[in-house]
Amino acid sequence: MALKMLPFRPSVPFSGRPWRALAAVAAALIIGWSGVLQAANQSVQGARKEEGGFEGDAPTAILIEATSGSVLFEKNADELRAPSSMMKLMTAEVVFHAVKDSTVKLTDEYRISENAWRRGGAPSGTSTMFAALNSKVSVDDLLHGAIIQSGNDACIALAEGMAGNEKIFAADFMTKRARELGLAKSTFANANGLPDPGNKMTVRELGMLARHIILDYPEFYKLFGEKEFTWNKIRQQNRNPLLNAMEGADGLKTGYTKEGGYGMVGSAVQNGTRLIVVVNGLEDPEDRATEAKKMLEWGFRNFETRTLFAANQPIGYARVFGGESRSVKLSSPEPIKVMVQKNGSDKLIARIVYSGPVRAPIEQGQRVGVVRVWRGPNIAVESPIYAAEPIEKGSTMRRAIDGVGELVIGLFRAGVEKL
Repeated sequence: MALKMLPFRPSVPFSGRPWRALAAVAAALIIGWSGVLQAANQSVQGARKEEGGFEGDAPTAILIEATSGSVLFEKNADELRAPSSMMKLMTAEVVFHAVKDSTVKLTDEYRISENAWRRGGAPSGTSTMFAALNSKVSVDDLLHGAIIQSGNDACIALAEGMAGNEKIFAADFMTKRARELGLAKSTFANANGLPDPGNKMTVRELGMLARHIILDYPEFYKLFGEKEFTWNKIRQQNRNPLLNAMEGADGLKTGYTKEGGYGMVGSAVQNGTRLIVVVNGLEDPEDRATEAKKMLEWGFRNFETRTLFAANQPIGYARVFGGESRSVKLSSPEPIKVMVQKNGSDKLIARIVYSGPVRAPIEQGQRVGVVRVWRGPNIAVESPIYAAEPIEKGSTMRRAIDGVGELVIGLFRAGVEKL
């Protein structure tokens, strides 16, 4: 793999401060499989079929490689839609996180209130675990009911048990936790995804959430692959059609409401590679299963993992303010990998984005920014990058010169903004 450095260019702010982000490197990779990194626009459509891309019927869709986070395909991935029962993944994550933090125990028992029973239980006519009114059910069993049987009563009981009522759970638990995970667009009005204008998610954020659950909660992720669960002497099958239709499929969640259409978050592992697919907005449950399976199969068939930057390999430099050196070398302690098409038709661009100049002193290992890799019009992978060396404070004169330089640049930019 050869690396050709391109000029510095302005880029999107890393920390939100306008004009303070710099593209420290725009790297054209002349890669052994003939892929060339080129500039990209912000389209959300995948490559055309004749270019090795995927064509499907889902109004919104995304395909992600789980380990690297590489986006293999996306279509309207940032469009907010009703997530329906796929939103139960957020409820499950909140509970997983609470158990991991020891604020909730799997053996804790929550009562099935009349509200949970009437709105999500047997009388509701919706998906339910059939928990009995006023019975006490352990958190472990409620998770089984919510995940395997898509029980609305189980989700309401978890929300009421943890927060007192479902509204507080949605606002103070689900929304807060979503923001901590970087899900900036998702909004929640209840714990189960039943119709409400306040329930909105994108397929990108559903994919991010699924990836987080898979990587951070392997012990809980096994629940999504269990094919049946019996409660109150009623045995129900897992609603995920991929579990019996595709090799290596082991999760995650389907969903349907009139507002959102048919959707699903699915995942499968083949030959050591795990892919995550999310589709939403389809008009038929069979189309949902077919589309998800077809997209996963296309990904496994057409992509392979390649390393763009080895662990601790210098990737680029960030400008330093008031330091002994004018720049700091950047790298990643982990290899930065991306899924590329086997036929070599991918066009990639890698760019480092950070908020700078970075003020000295700088510690070795200090996070500075991210490296973003685009595949054609889409971001294929984003990975944090760190200072590869320490930079001490410079002399008083050095800091004064840098301060004057920043003042001049600031005045120039302010003038440009007024034009």
